[in-house]
Amino acid sequence: MASPKRASTEIPPISRRSPINPRNVAITQVVEWSDGNTRRVEDYLAGEEPLEIQIGRKPLAVTMRTPGHDEDLAAGFLLTEGIIEERAQLGKISIPRGAKNLVRVKLARGAKVPAAMFRRRFTTNSSCGVCGKDSINAVRARGMRPLNREFRLRPEVLCQLPDLARASQETFGRTGGLHAAALFDARGELLVLREDIGRHNAVDKVIGWALLAGRLPLSDRVLMVSGRGGFEIIQKAIVAGIPIVASVSAPSSLAVELARRMQLTLVGFLRGKRFVIYSGEERLQVMH
Repeated sequence: MASPKRASTEIPPISRRSPINPRNVAITQVVEWSDGNTRRVEDYLAGEEPLEIQIGRKPLAVTMRTPGHDEDLAAGFLLTEGIIEERAQLGKISIPRGAKNLVRVKLARGAKVPAAMFRRRFTTNSSCGVCGKDSINAVRARGMRPLNREFRLRPEVLCQLPDLARASQETFGRTGGLHAAALFDARGELLVLREDIGRHNAVDKVIGWALLAGRLPLSDRVLMVSGRGGFEIIQKAIVAGIPIVASVSAPSSLAVELARRMQLTLVGFLRGKRFVIYSGEERLQVMH
């Protein structure tokens, strides 16, 4: 049965928590083994479906994602991949009647996408992100504004962020199979959290939310991500102007190199009352 028509999204509602999309979670029968005993039980799985992003009616990208906040995802993707540079270039974002896995973007009058963008291999999956990423030098060549060097965050606040985020990970609580990206202010107030089977998609959903709400640059905000802090996560944060990125696992070598070159504060292994700073320790006021 066709889905009801959804209204075009220009400025999304600002809320800390949103209802779970029923397509986020699937139920399946599994066999559980425990200490020599087996039983057949129901288990929850994280949803994963393809999403096609179109400019007008021209296909631009396909990404494997967890359904929900698709307009945010599309907006964030367009910004962080350099297809647009500001909110003013977006007209409206809509999901056509009857479509479940399609987002159509109308650019503002006068805004254009270079033909080369449509030729790039923008087919992505939930784990690796966009294939054929540009080098660090190409990221720097985009001419993004410097990150806020005056922003400070107390270590005690930083240590609270994983628990604050986990309390709002509704779908993860059911499936255990989703990543999250959460945006906080300097007091540790949770501003928005998005979940997705792909880390980079969760980050794009957060940045897209901020873009559509007119909140960029995020120069006095902290981004916390589940899993590792990879190159794409850091690149996307820099585009959005985020000065501090923290993850509960390890960053990659390329992510650390990019963070240091762009003077972003990068934290890994944020667990309990311990974390490791790979770049930009001055924003956390830990050195005496």
